[in-house]
Amino acid sequence: QVQLVESGGGLVQPGGSLRLSCAASGSIFNIYAMGWYRQAPGKQRELVAGITSGGSTNYADSVKGRFTISRDNAKNTVYLQMNSLKPEDTAVYYCNRLGVLDQITSATMTPWNWGQGTQVTVSS
Repeated sequence: QVQLVESGGGLVQPGGSLRLSCAASGSIFNIYAMGWYRQAPGKQRELVAGITSGGSTNYADSVKGRFTISRDNAKNTVYLQMNSLKPEDTAVYYCNRLGVLDQITSATMTPWNWGQGTQVTVSS
């Protein structure tokens, strides 16, 4: 079972930036499309960005133009660069696999065990 470790969250003022990282154990990381999810208090977990094994990307409308997902297969790591942050971006952010297909608007496989996530708080 792959282990996921998210990091890089913190407290930031509106308009600020953060870069999240997600490190995955195991040697099969690079065959999977990966996604970043977030879960705000009292809300369901939502997919905000996805990236195929080849680097094609997709974003939720709420983050399009502000967030950028990327991956380094040699490091088994996926990143989320978040710019122009808004208070409504406040949530715990998680990464997980989406599947082995190029469909990255939703998961097509059962996710791995979730990591602990990383808290992002946008507040003045």
